[in-house]
Amino acid sequence: MPVVNALSKHDLWEKFGAMGLLGVTVAEEYGGLGSGYLQHVIATEEISKASGSVALSYAAHSNLCVNQIHRHGTPSQKQKYLPDLVSGKKVGALAMSEPGSGSDVVSMKLKATKVDGGYVLNGNKFWITNGPIASTLVVYAKTEPDLGSKGITAFIIEKDFEGFSTHQKLDKFGMRGSDTCELVFDNCRVPEENVLGPVNKGAGVLMSGLDLERLVLSGGPLGLMQAAFDYAVEYVHTREQFNQRIGTFQLMQAKIADMYTKLNASRSYVYAVARACDKGQVSRRV
Repeated sequence: MPVVNALSKHDLWEKFGAMGLLGVTVAEEYGGLGSGYLQHVIATEEISKASGSVALSYAAHSNLCVNQIHRHGTPSQKQKYLPDLVSGKKVGALAMSEPGSGSDVVSMKLKATKVDGGYVLNGNKFWITNGPIASTLVVYAKTEPDLGSKGITAFIIEKDFEGFSTHQKLDKFGMRGSDTCELVFDNCRVPEENVLGPVNKGAGVLMSGLDLERLVLSGGPLGLMQAAFDYAVEYVHTREQFNQRIGTFQLMQAKIADMYTKLNASRSYVYAVARACDKGQVSRRV
């Protein structure tokens, strides 16, 4: 069965969970490996060698959702959500982007209104990886719209919350095996205990995770580069022209050498950043 068809099968996630891949950076008490970002990058890279789509969904689950809950959740939130996410019984997602708000996350329109016992969310999110299959989602919304970045709060949303629904599944040009959709919040009630991090400090939760998320997701292109390189090497050793394998031609050898150099330069850089993050040296300065 093609990977694109198998991705929505829940046993794939449970297999990842059994291998320990879904909680690489999660403490052992919650079922994780208690390991670091270098190992997380390598896991993403190896999965991506087989399927970039699966690797994208994997990273969205294990880093964008699971790692954020592990880093910012209360002890009760971690105990409630992490074991099932780490085991693969449930799939996670992160919801940040909106139809008119992508890179400029502060311009998001999803609004969270305070009510007795929690919040009511209204609005939508778009381009959400794992949206159609996620049971647990980290969602960012405006609790104080007039305060800009100082009025954003993060929430943990469950798919069966009243007022929450998934709409159109997007038919993409690439990464088709990674399910993506629109999320709709229509008077979605969220209990107060599902606030992730401090109220109105969601921008800090978001931005503190983005650099780590970019790092882990960069393992995906590394895996794709390695797969392309492996195919190219095999091809130049089997394809013949003028009664010779094209790998004997100097031009082809130079192209393979260039691919190898770029691949390993990229990998060395990503691994160096991952090692720095594991040492707590998280910075945007190189």
